Amino acid sequence: MEALYGTGVALITPFNADFTIDVEALKQVVEHCIAGGVDYLVVLGTTGESVTLAKSEKQLVIKTVIEQNSGRLPLVLGVGGNNTFQLVDELKSTNLEPFKAVLSVSPYYNKPTQEGIYRHYKMLAEASAIPIILYNVPSRTGSNVLPETVLRLAELPNIVAVKEASGNMEQVNKIIGKKPEDFMVISGDDITALETVLSGGSGVISVIAQGLPSEFSKMIRLGLEHVEDEAFAMHEEMKEGMELIFKEGNPAGIKAMMAAQGLCNPEVRLPLVPATRELTAQIAGFMKSFKTIQA
Repeated sequence: MEALYGTGVALITPFNADFTIDVEALKQVVEHCIAGGVDYLVVLGTTGESVTLAKSEKQLVIKTVIEQNSGRLPLVLGVGGNNTFQLVDELKSTNLEPFKAVLSVSPYYNKPTQEGIYRHYKMLAEASAIPIILYNVPSRTGSNVLPETVLRLAELPNIVAVKEASGNMEQVNKIIGKKPEDFMVISGDDITALETVLSGGSGVISVIAQGLPSEFSKMIRLGLEHVEDEAFAMHEEMKEGMELIFKEGNPAGIKAMMAAQGLCNPEVRLPLVPATRELTAQIAGFMKSFKTIQA
């Protein structure tokens, strides 16, 4: 799975003012990421507000990204939820040929036991024609996929990686220290992404990397090459932006950052609301000062 090393981007889904999908803005975002040197794109992840999209809208997003990407970067498809059997049907009925892997968030709200999480992913792995990436984000799901469960799942042939977004480096390091050699640990937390890479992780699936694609992907490359001083310097320059875009939730913050660059509108779908005027101004101020530093 060498295609999944480095910086992946959890793409937003841009909306028009009437909350329909802004296809032209989505094309711009894809182009912005590719031009910035990211390594792969994740379509319809949680940052893409996939839970608020109708089936036809999801198909439109997939079609738009595939066509705009035109084979230039590897693609990963988000297929996640808390209804295991429904996800199995979705995996079996979806054309997965354009994608390198499926990213599947751990079941939310149900709060399954570790055994339930294991059996859920085992069933998805058996149903999927392409590899599965586990996605652990306990702040959103209400349950933590423990290292022991990740390591148990890592032994299954069609599960190739975990996107670890717990932000708990002790947990991340435990997985890295005991995982099979070919199993990948991918950071799902922008703030700890560099630390994860330096500890032996394979890269990141990032939110801010679509706002600062060239800078963030360069930092991750430096981390993978263990050019630590320069990588940490870049991390410090971007740290305020990483904190700001999550201050009022994701993807409201990153959409405000993208809007500040004229790439899309800041609209999100209810129950989410756009970033407040105060946060929008803070993000715009960060972008102005950051670009000045880079210049």
